[in-house]
Amino acid sequence: MTYATEILSAPVSIADRMAARIAVWKEQMEQRAQYRATVRELNDLSDRELNDLGLGRSSIRFVARMAVYGN
Repeated sequence: MTYATEILSAPVSIADRMAARIAVWKEQMEQRAQYRATVRELNDLSDRELNDLGLGRSSIRFVARMAVYGN
């Protein structure tokens, strides 16, 4: 049986960490924009159209959150 006695990892520079953080922020901003657009579009529907989809006005934010974030 073989065991790893030493694990080497490449050092991460400050620039790499900042680039990763910026990428995360961009993704979060895009998700938030998608969430707002989904809420706006669902709010623009009439009550009858929402009823056809099986939704009520009170569930618009929940449905938008599930659609965008999956939670």
